[in-house]
Amino acid sequence: MAEHPFTREDLEVLQQWDTPTICNALELVAPQRRGYGFTVRPMVAADPKLPPICGLARTGTIRAAAPSGRPKEQDKAIRIGWYEYVARASLPTVVVLQDLDDTPGVGAFWGEVHSAVHKALGAQGGVTNGSIRDLDMLAPGFQLIAGVVNPSHAFVHMVAFGQEVTVHGMHVAHEDVIHADRHGAVVIPHDCVRKIPAAIELGARREKVVLDVCRDPDFSVAKLREAVLRMDEIH
Repeated sequence: MAEHPFTREDLEVLQQWDTPTICNALELVAPQRRGYGFTVRPMVAADPKLPPICGLARTGTIRAAAPSGRPKEQDKAIRIGWYEYVARASLPTVVVLQDLDDTPGVGAFWGEVHSAVHKALGAQGGVTNGSIRDLDMLAPGFQLIAGVVNPSHAFVHMVAFGQEVTVHGMHVAHEDVIHADRHGAVVIPHDCVRKIPAAIELGARREKVVLDVCRDPDFSVAKLREAVLRMDEIH
């Protein structure tokens, strides 16, 4: 298994914050990534009440609008190979699937069975530009962030896995760290994982200066201006 500059516990710590807060922290520790590395289109959460997920990316591509054109035995071999790939991880994973169809989401890869399978394989959930279904029958605690909800799986099949994929503007490679919740998802560079908590604390102290003024019964624009000027002085 690959060595990483962080532990399982480091990833678990990041689950206490929502994805927008993680993005805020990345603006401080990796400012060059401010304009990319996250999903940029609306997404649907299978269960908005579930906590954030954070794990190593297991990447793949799917199609569903038409049959694969491959022999059934080959389709099955690719699916088994995918399962083996997801299982090969030293830390919890997040599955990131790019639907390659011209209209993503024609058929759902994710439903009752695949949520149970992938939870058993060590995944916390999945992110896809495709569709999900069986919302009331998904594996407990298994979060899915998707492009759409759809009732059918149509001809859904694996195309390939382990390569770089793009989901709603977010480019993801194998073993990238993914943080996701009902807002969407973001890639956290490996060297930033352990820097995130301190950056969140700094960001919270800066925001508090403005929030306190806004909640003050004696609020004024002059006080707001002073608070905004003071924010950058907080380190």
